[in-house]
Amino acid sequence: MLSRVVIVGASAAGLTVAEALRRRGYDGKLTLIGDEPHPPYDRPPLSKQILAGTWEPDKVRLRSDAALDGLGADLLLGHAAVGLDAARRQVLVAGGAAVGYDGLVIATGVSPRRLPGTDLAGVHLLRTLDDALTLRAALLDRPKLVVAGAGFLGAEVAAVAREMGLDVTLTGLLPVPMHNLFGPRLGGLIAEMHRDHGVSLRLGIGVSRLIEAAGRVAGVELADGSVIDADLVLVAVGSNPATGWLAGSDLCLSDGVVCDSRCQAAPGIYAAGDVASSYNPQFGARMRLEHRMNATEQGIAVAGNLLGDDLPVAPVPYFWTDQYDTKIQAYGIFPPDGEFQIVSGDPVDRRFAATYGRDGVMTGVLGWNAPREVRTLRQLVVDRAPWPASSTSSPLSALMAR
Repeated sequence: MLSRVVIVGASAAGLTVAEALRRRGYDGKLTLIGDEPHPPYDRPPLSKQILAGTWEPDKVRLRSDAALDGLGADLLLGHAAVGLDAARRQVLVAGGAAVGYDGLVIATGVSPRRLPGTDLAGVHLLRTLDDALTLRAALLDRPKLVVAGAGFLGAEVAAVAREMGLDVTLTGLLPVPMHNLFGPRLGGLIAEMHRDHGVSLRLGIGVSRLIEAAGRVAGVELADGSVIDADLVLVAVGSNPATGWLAGSDLCLSDGVVCDSRCQAAPGIYAAGDVASSYNPQFGARMRLEHRMNATEQGIAVAGNLLGDDLPVAPVPYFWTDQYDTKIQAYGIFPPDGEFQIVSGDPVDRRFAATYGRDGVMTGVLGWNAPREVRTLRQLVVDRAPWPASSTSSPLSALMAR
């Protein structure tokens, strides 16, 4: 019988676990530890609405003060976890405190990767609300911006900055933006969209170093020796699971907290959200997903497993990105070596739906300004529907008739 549950990480996944436990009737002691001073908030709007200034900071809060009070939880905000003593069942907190637990949930998310010179004035990272507000203030001075990294975050920030009228250069090691997510075809369309909006693209080449002048960043040197002048640089070259505090804990740490299909890392210890590397029986593979909806789904499932459900957690990834007037929605996984076909609409019209497949089954659906089509097609991914035998594009109606 659990008498005290401690959740380390006070963002979407951690808060979801706490709320799900209470909904299920858990009335024991509940502690939520977060290294930021802010109450739990949503991260996806940071690179869009917060950065653009269309939302006030309070709008990203996940719950009101009254709702948080209603949880009956101890909120240790602004207190970073610095260690785990699994033998004594204690979480060690900065300042020397030790918080005991019967059940532990690790939901510490990720930390942004850095480049040499990231500490220079004018160089920014974007992970927290404070990061977003600081970057927003800097963009208002209309600097010449270089975004180092053309993944999810880098592409969104480039779009916001360009809509603010800034001179923007987007760099990336891979040949097209968001290549790791969607492959070359969709990535090529994203590149074209950014060019159409006036972004300068320097892709397929890495950053060699950040150039300093009088203590500030003055440019970005690429691996071919070319230099891009910059007043401001956003470093968006990916992230690492926030597991440093777990060193010496005897948990298995390999690209996150390694868990079984129940998200259990060790007896009484679970992980949820961006930090969890768990076996997903839906796809027959270990996965670590940095997506907002996954944080919610895993959080609910982990709460249930803490209370004895003992059920596998098999989320189908769902994520989206908003850039300019385009919404790209994706459901499933998108193997770079897999099959691809357009099933509805036309990329020329900037409205279409596409499917991805591998090993003869449907693995993912994607909509470019096509939310209805994504809702229609996503069940095919859940059902692992067979990939069409024909190599030509199949109409939406034919796919759904299968």
